[in-house]
Amino acid sequence: MHAIFVRRRSKLHVAAGEGTATPTQVATLQKELTGLGYVMSQALSARLATLDALRLASVSRDLLRELHQLTGAHQAHRPFYPGFPDQVMAASDAELFLNAIHHYLTHSRLPDDEPRREAALEGQRPRVLDLGSPEEFERIFTQLAGAPTSLSQQDREDVTWFIRQYREGIFRLLPAKFPFKENLALVAATLLREVPGERANAFLLTHCGTATDLLRVAVSLFEGDASLAAPTRFGRMGRAWRKLILQALEGMHRPIEDMMRWREPWKRLGERLHPGEFAERFPQAHEAFQQLRNDTAPPNWASGVERALATGDVAAAAARLAERPGEYARKLDVLLRSPAATPELAARFAALAPRVSTPVLLQVMTHFRHRAAPPAIRAFTPKGEVSKIFSIADRRPAVPQALAATIVDACEQALLARFAELAPLGPSYIDPALRTYMIPLAQRSASKSLRTLARGSRVPLPMGETLRFFLWWKNGRGRTDIDLSAAMFDSEYRLVEALGFYNLRGTGGYGVHSGDIVDAPQGAAEFIDLDLPKVHQRRARFIVMCINSYTAQAYCDLPECFAGWMSRRHPGSGEAFDARTVVDKIDISANTRICLPLILDLERHEMLWADLALTEHPHWHNAVPGNHSRISQMLRAMHETIRPDLYTLFDLHVRARGERVQQREQARTIFSVDEGIVPLALDEIRAAFL
Repeated sequence: MHAIFVRRRSKLHVAAGEGTATPTQVATLQKELTGLGYVMSQALSARLATLDALRLASVSRDLLRELHQLTGAHQAHRPFYPGFPDQVMAASDAELFLNAIHHYLTHSRLPDDEPRREAALEGQRPRVLDLGSPEEFERIFTQLAGAPTSLSQQDREDVTWFIRQYREGIFRLLPAKFPFKENLALVAATLLREVPGERANAFLLTHCGTATDLLRVAVSLFEGDASLAAPTRFGRMGRAWRKLILQALEGMHRPIEDMMRWREPWKRLGERLHPGEFAERFPQAHEAFQQLRNDTAPPNWASGVERALATGDVAAAAARLAERPGEYARKLDVLLRSPAATPELAARFAALAPRVSTPVLLQVMTHFRHRAAPPAIRAFTPKGEVSKIFSIADRRPAVPQALAATIVDACEQALLARFAELAPLGPSYIDPALRTYMIPLAQRSASKSLRTLARGSRVPLPMGETLRFFLWWKNGRGRTDIDLSAAMFDSEYRLVEALGFYNLRGTGGYGVHSGDIVDAPQGAAEFIDLDLPKVHQRRARFIVMCINSYTAQAYCDLPECFAGWMSRRHPGSGEAFDARTVVDKIDISANTRICLPLILDLERHEMLWADLALTEHPHWHNAVPGNHSRISQMLRAMHETIRPDLYTLFDLHVRARGERVQQREQARTIFSVDEGIVPLALDEIRAAFL
């Protein structure tokens, strides 16, 4: 419980005790927390003071263990050059070369005889730990399960933890609706595994309304990808599960049409369900599988749409799409850029918009708001567990501005009407800085991190002149060489220079690498210091943090791998790793070999949260020099793609159910980067505002 509450809310639930911990005992914990960049609120300190010494020690131990894990301080960070960065800058090229060759041949490291250095807080604001309640903690599950968008791997693990821990008690925490079907599948499958019985069966039969819903549940039962972006290997199924899935199919109207959308997965699942065994009891389900196997199923709904579009019959395509408002919204650009487009297409969407989900309306509104002057490229982020982005030149025909304006207005009106039905917000303040924070619409492939941001969000850089990237990993089954690099690009996305194992010192002293380590049986760390003013003098605008598996192991096969960045006021200040200066830490565990966690935009003095993976088959070797063209493409896609932002979302809510005020002091509801509803409150944003 402590781990989830601390990680997701920076809160701790501690029941009041009857002991009297001394001020010294509480202060000792606070001193430990300060070393990790945290402070306790007065309410939490007061509650801890009611504990006896034994209980306080137990709470302290659990809390400190979790915070060490969150910041990366649970591992020893010893760079190849113990005196980094000064030792690297002072060494001659010959020394650097000879030390590297010696390490590559023997895997030995330099002796650590450098004196330890203290690091100040470097201007970082400590993170506040507050006192929480059981109700707040349990609300985490309800918000996650009922989220209208995809969940990250960490989110899914937390949902599973709640169900395993609460068992029968979890049913009182279930949300009334499950707008996002992948989340429904996760909950249903976990209930069937962990809390088997009539209530779990009834949950599935009540909430699974389509064959695809059932397929997602079956995939989740075998730990597969519920987005259906990747194939799942179905194992043996017990008789109870087989009967339940076939019973659910039997109760649906013409399930074969929906099954044809995912024909191959259903065939594989049918091999495990053995529908012929229950042909008399579930005849419709049996017949659906027969049609699936014998290719005798009637044409599905989507094929009718595609045929109409292929023949240029936009009116017929629109009529068919209108049966499914969400699909109509997703095909709007195709319809409106057709030579046969008419105002009736936009008018039809306006009538359908109230039946389209909030996330889709926000994306459609943002898209058409900028359709007249779109970016030069189109970016695509495919569904799946690995966060990739692809881009192509945008050669789509223009959409008439009048039609685009009609679509934007229809989206706004539908959203305003929907939000007006929610509880009043009262006087509300919206921080203009929220324009650079994106709405969490797709967190499926988001990595575990100290601060969870929506991909594409921009955060102001700290005031210090130096940023320090860090990487820690441990060998997998064999020798594992993970490399940390920093690639500098100019405003035209051209590579200026890169720091890495092949270039430890940047030209003009703008940066320094701590040295290449090629074997990590006990764990290894690499660092890069960047003097931002000097980088800017090199006419570099962007710095891309790159992590490469040089020995080609996938990150998911390693015991542990994480990275992040720290803020230092001056180059060379402090120990190589100090948890107090950690701004972000991200766990790297995807099934890929190249990771791009973040991008620094020096012109805007912002960090752009990327959390991306590069292809598993790089163009050359697994390092920046062999992949800079792909990195450049991904950089451009991340920088130029326009996404729905939190300012726009909150502005719609305030217009619909609040009163806008210009000062925080006048507000009852505050939306800002550091107070009230903040960008890091993803659970609350998804539950209450999407």
